Parts: sequence; structure tokens; C-alpha cells
Amino acid sequence: MKAAPSDITIRNKKSSHDYEFLEKYTAGIKLTGTEIKSIRAGKATLTDSFCLFRNGELFIKGMHISEYWWGNLNNHDPLRERKLLLTARELRKIERKVKETGLTIIVIKVFINERGLAKAEIAVSRGKKEYDKRETLRKRDSERELDRMRKK
Repeated sequence: MKAAPSDITIRNKKSSHDYEFLEKYTAGIKLTGTEIKSIRAGKATLTDSFCLFRNGELFIKGMHISEYWWGNLNNHDPLRERKLLLTARELRKIERKVKETGLTIIVIKVFINERGLAKAEIAVSRGKKEYDKRETLRKRDSERELDRMRKK
């Protein structure tokens, strides 16, 4: 019997405002038992989280997963680095792009897939300048106005 897909999605809302996404990838996350239980309960935040390479492997740093309420002495550290699971080809491709100036890897969202596994959507991105942010806000406001006019 197939498990129902979960509606648990933890988003980094500020990232789309601060960064321009160039390429997106979906990666698995290596978690402990109490971490996955906390994510299924929706107790995680992605504010100020980013990815970095260490010895050819990709890690999430700054992702906060709250301690599991029913966890015992073996509960996890909320801010520990978590390994991302990608293919070797994808890792090499991302690492080459990040070595370019001004590019970084941002975690966009963490979700539970239809098999019950935790996945992270990451993006190779470039930071927006202040005038780019204002332009994005202007476009969003004008689209809202057009939608209001169409509905009338």
C-alpha cells in the first residue's frame, strides 16, 4: 500500500527576495531518527541556512530542526550540519558553478516526498542588489493590480 504524500513543506520565504535562482536541484538529506520526526511535525526553520562544500560533499549549515518533544538523552543537536545526498555528477557541476564569483547555494524548501523521505530543494543563486529587489516588488504589485482589474 502506497503512503499518502505529506503536505509538510518548510519554505525559506526570504530567499526569493534576496537571491536570483539560476539552477534548482532536489537532494536527499541525511537525518537521524529524532530529526525526521521533528520535520514531520513541522518544527524546522531555514532562515539563514546555506550550503557549503567540504571534501567534495555538500552540507546544509544553519538549518534549525527543533529537538523532538518525546526524544530522550539521544536527541539531536538542533543546528548541526546535515549532509545532502546528490549524485557525483551533480556535485561536480554545482561545485564548478559555485567557484565562480558571486554564486552561492541556498536552501529553498524542505519537504517530505511521497515515499516519506525528507528532501531539500536547493538553488545555485546570485545575490540581488537593492535596485533588483525594488524592481521585483514593482512587478509583483503591477501584476496584482492587473489581476484586480481583470476580476472586475
